[in-house]
Amino acid sequence: MRESPAPPTAPPPSTSAPSTPPSAGRTEAACAASGRFPLALIGPGALGLHFAARLEGVVPIALIARDEASAARLRAGVEVDGRRFRPQAFGPEQAPEADWVIVLVKAGDTAAAAATASRMRPLGVLSLQNGLTGELLRAHCTARQVEQGITTEGAYRERGDEGDRVHPSGAGETLVPPGFEAVAELFVRAGLRARVEPGIAHARLAKLLVNVAINPLAALFRVPNGALLDRPHRVLLDTLVREALPVLRAQGLDLDEAAALARVHAVARATAANRASMLQDVLAGRRTEIDAITGALLRMAADHAIELPTHRAVHTLVHALEP
Repeated sequence: MRESPAPPTAPPPSTSAPSTPPSAGRTEAACAASGRFPLALIGPGALGLHFAARLEGVVPIALIARDEASAARLRAGVEVDGRRFRPQAFGPEQAPEADWVIVLVKAGDTAAAAATASRMRPLGVLSLQNGLTGELLRAHCTARQVEQGITTEGAYRERGDEGDRVHPSGAGETLVPPGFEAVAELFVRAGLRARVEPGIAHARLAKLLVNVAINPLAALFRVPNGALLDRPHRVLLDTLVREALPVLRAQGLDLDEAAALARVHAVARATAANRASMLQDVLAGRRTEIDAITGALLRMAADHAIELPTHRAVHTLVHALEP
């Protein structure tokens, strides 16, 4: 899967969205009365709940769950970072209009999320998903601006007798494409590291490099990210980086081997306590995002007639763990 340029329907810079959303100053009551929110987030997994709980402090946010029953459970409250969070949650059919929509669903749910986002009549839709889902999102979404950013924030969900708990597990950075300045501003106001990245295509490839190295190994060995820096996992981690690099360089990634290894090691170190999303899926008995992560790399490799035996083996092994 190759990164495509922004669609021709995207507005030029002179007509990009204002830096502050039109309804950013509205109260929750005003949003409920008008039926339109400044911000919405589709995908209340661990990371989605982490973001929503932080953003709630600065802007009314609508959280869109898988169905109305899931939304009702969220409205009853979930513990996020040690405090009770009761979001304004909706099922897809009840989703309100919103100025900006963030998509954080699993890759396999992208098309459904895109359809929901379209009905919300947003100014723009921003994916912060793993893998390369931008093309799929654009194919199913009618919003004016549909783009993919990246985030290295981490969070994991812990299930207990008294309900779920979401724990942040590594402060990262969120990069958004030009045109989403308003979203970056809201993240910063919520105390999150975020910025607009003009070279977002390069940043997406760099994030894919990190994902194809860390996510599958964390799932296979069932260890947190930081453990991958120790032997024997470190040998395989570095092998995956070196094997992927020629393919990603052919796609436009401007990193040499030393820089690529340093980047992956730095992320593993910064998120040492994090349970990678693929590990969380395996532990929960869910379908993983291996096809959107390692699968995307394998499709790129096929375009360039490059063989990736280690990645292909990892891809097969992770599939074997799925239900």
